[in-house]
Amino acid sequence: MSSYKYGEYFTKAIGFNESYVNRRFETTDIVRRLGVIAPNRIYLNNYPISNPIAAFNPALTVDGEDVIVYARIIVGYYMYVSAIVTIRVPLEDLYTGNVNINYYASQPTIYPSTRYDVWGTEDPRVYEVDGKLYMTYTGRTVNYFNPRIRRERTLPVTAVKTGNYHLWRKIHVHVLPPGLREHVISDKDAFIVKLDNDILLFHRPHMDDEGFYLTVSKIDPKELYGVQDRLREVVLKDTIWVSDKASFESKIGWATPPIKLASNEIVALVHGVDNDLEAYRLYAMQLEYSRSEGIIVKAVTPTYIMEPKLLYEVFGDRPYTIFPCGLWRLSKNRVLISYGAGDYMIGIGEIDLNELLGLLDKGRIY
Repeated sequence: MSSYKYGEYFTKAIGFNESYVNRRFETTDIVRRLGVIAPNRIYLNNYPISNPIAAFNPALTVDGEDVIVYARIIVGYYMYVSAIVTIRVPLEDLYTGNVNINYYASQPTIYPSTRYDVWGTEDPRVYEVDGKLYMTYTGRTVNYFNPRIRRERTLPVTAVKTGNYHLWRKIHVHVLPPGLREHVISDKDAFIVKLDNDILLFHRPHMDDEGFYLTVSKIDPKELYGVQDRLREVVLKDTIWVSDKASFESKIGWATPPIKLASNEIVALVHGVDNDLEAYRLYAMQLEYSRSEGIIVKAVTPTYIMEPKLLYEVFGDRPYTIFPCGLWRLSKNRVLISYGAGDYMIGIGEIDLNELLGLLDKGRIY
C-alpha cells in the first residue's frame, strides 16, 4: 500500500487491501464498440465557430428514442479551455452504424462563468437522483494557471437540470473540510449516488502528499434537496478511502456513474493509468454501502475490462486513452457507456452486465 500522509484522515473501506493487491496487469476487453463521433461532424449552435477542435469525455442519458450526449469540447488549444455541449443522437444511429457518418447539432450547455470553473468545465458525469437529473463536472478554478497557488486547482461542481435537455443551473461546489481542504491540489472524477438513503459524492482528491485518493464522502441531504437558486460551497464529511492503485499503476480515478444493483449496492467503474505507457484502462468494483459499516468492496475484476485498441483510441491528442464518463442502463443486461477516445473524439460502447458480473465473481472478496 502507498504510504500517503493523508490516508490516516480517511476511514478505509472494508476490503480495502484486497481491492488492489490481486489485480493483474492484463485486459479482458468486454466493451462492444458501437461507434465514434468526430469533432468535425458536430455543429456548434449559438457560437461563431462552426465546429469544435476536439470533442471528448462525454456523459450520456437516454430520452425516449434519443441518446443525449454531454461532451467536453475545445475550440482553441492555447489554454485548452473546455465547455460542455449537448448533442441529441438517435438511439437507432448507434445500432445501424450511422453514428460513424452522420452530422449532429450541439448546444453549449455548461461553460466557464465562475471563479470555480473560469479556466474550463471538464469531464461531466450525468446521473439521476430521486427522479432529477444532475451533472457533476470538473471545474478548473481561478487558481489553475497560477504558479504561486498549488491548491484547489480543480474542484467538483454540480448542476441540476432545470428545463429542456440543455438547460442547467450550477448549484454546488464540493470541498473537503478545514484541515484537509488546505492540502487539496485538485479534486475531480466526481458524481453523486444515493445509497441506503444517504447522499454520497464519489470523488478523487489529489493531495499535496502527491497521493491520488479514490474516495466517497457524505453530503448533507439538506444541501441536495434544499434551495438551489445559487452556486455555493458544500463541505463534505465522513470520507472513506475505497481503494488504492495497483503496483503497476501511477493513479486511479472514478470513471462513470455506477450501475445500481440494489438500493445499497452498485458496480462502480474505475480508470487506471499504468506506470510504463501511462495508458488509461478500465476496471470494475462491486461495492455495498451501509450507514453502520460504510463501504464494503465485495469484488474487483482481476483484469481490466477495456483498453485502447482501435486507432482513434490509440492515436489522438493524448495517445492510448479511453476515458469513460457516461453510463446508462438500457435494459436488465444492456449498459451503454460513453468515453473520450484519445482526448479527441466521442466513443460509445455497450457492456453486457452478465458478462461484467461474471468477471467480478472471479475477483470475489465478500
